[in-house]
Amino acid sequence: MEITPLQFPSVSGTGSIGSIAAPTPAERATPATGPDTEFGSLVLDGLDRLEGLTDKADGLAVQAATGKLENIHDYTIAASEASVASQLTVALRNRAVEAFNEIMRMQV
Repeated sequence: MEITPLQFPSVSGTGSIGSIAAPTPAERATPATGPDTEFGSLVLDGLDRLEGLTDKADGLAVQAATGKLENIHDYTIAASEASVASQLTVALRNRAVEAFNEIMRMQV
């Protein structure tokens, strides 16, 4: 299992906060068309990663139930990763809804 370094936004604003893995050369070469497109693609990418984690955990659960899984710790790790990712996604969604509601309450 490979551990990839986290990327934090730099002070000058050139960093990326949306990805955990280093961007590929193709991603670096692609110009951003705008903040809305970039944010939307980050959200969709995050949801795709969450779906991938849950699919992996589900597949390993089936293998464990049928006796085809040799190392049970693989399932335990995958289930923990999927759980943490789901909790993070729900927390982000809740904060986004709270922010939207706060904006809607503002008087113009």
